[in-house]
Amino acid sequence: MDFGLSEEQEMIVKTVRGFVETEIYPHENEVERTGLVPPDLAAEIRRKCIDLGFYACNFPEEAGGAGLDHVTFTLVERELGRGSMALTVFFGRPSGILMACEGEQRERYLLPAVSGQKIDALAITEPDAGSDMRGMKCAARSDGSDFILNGTKHFISHADVADFIIVFAATGEEETSRGVKKKITAFLVDRGTPGFQILKGYDSVSHRGYHNCTLSFADCRIPASQVLGEVHRGFELANQWLYGTRLTVAATCVGRARRVFDMALSYAAERKQFGKPIGANQGVSFKLADMITEIDAAEWLTFSAAWRLDAGLTSDREIASAKLYASEMLARVTDEAIQIYGGMGLMDDLPLARFWRDARVERIWDGTSEIQRHIISRDLLRPLGA
Repeated sequence: MDFGLSEEQEMIVKTVRGFVETEIYPHENEVERTGLVPPDLAAEIRRKCIDLGFYACNFPEEAGGAGLDHVTFTLVERELGRGSMALTVFFGRPSGILMACEGEQRERYLLPAVSGQKIDALAITEPDAGSDMRGMKCAARSDGSDFILNGTKHFISHADVADFIIVFAATGEEETSRGVKKKITAFLVDRGTPGFQILKGYDSVSHRGYHNCTLSFADCRIPASQVLGEVHRGFELANQWLYGTRLTVAATCVGRARRVFDMALSYAAERKQFGKPIGANQGVSFKLADMITEIDAAEWLTFSAAWRLDAGLTSDREIASAKLYASEMLARVTDEAIQIYGGMGLMDDLPLARFWRDARVERIWDGTSEIQRHIISRDLLRPLGA
């Protein structure tokens, strides 16, 4: 693994960080206050990202993307992590699972998503089936050349701004070594399809302005041509593509932690008590030492996992370790930063309280910390027959 960045990677980091600082930072307070991103602002961010040539940079050149490797794309995600997720979502990183589109689906869904003409969202989680994907109750039954979809999804991120949703639903059952499990199929469902509603979700303390939604399906008719991948093979399809979302969480946690640390470091050097900077006191300086050590460790775990993907090596455990450690690291770093600032750290005049609240969800979505520990321990124990 090469620990240095190429000239191109350095340029990408500088460009994306500059974009976040000039196009995202100035709007964060207003989004935090209102919980909304004005549509014209969202369109402007998307247009500027397209003009920069970074829209859908996680997609291969053959699909119209920038074709970045996993390490370089992880650098992009790290820099985007510095900004408000409600705004950076419009920077444009469509779901990689859309590469499974075939035939007419490419023209209708894949290419418009990559070019920025359409936005997608991913719908897996349900009220009674969060991490248990094969236990979902949202179901689709075959009806001639169509499927009839019924059920509910919730916690569906940015569905309110999506043009179509990638919906996973049960389409049968099968006997496994662990009992009866649902067969899963993925569907491409357009906004406005009869029987499909996108409803307001829950008010969350994390990532205000980046909304979760509830999806309702009532005898929603979906043509078989809108099956993504193969019927009954949605679980395998998800496992093939969704590792990238966990690596993204790890990378954005690292980026946000570095922004928080930079603030804490500057404050510790400037703020004086008893005639000297507070950073001169061990109680503060040791906090800074621990914070940067944890941030660096999380970053190397994250980029090591990305490097393994580029090298074609198995990386499930490494990605789980990166997601687990980086998300829990961010919680500790934001908490310590507030402690360094004292009471001022909790005031709305600074973004630290926002970072603190935003950090909480990172240990839950895209697989809880407990799920990551399960993946890691399973990888360790299975070769030993345990």
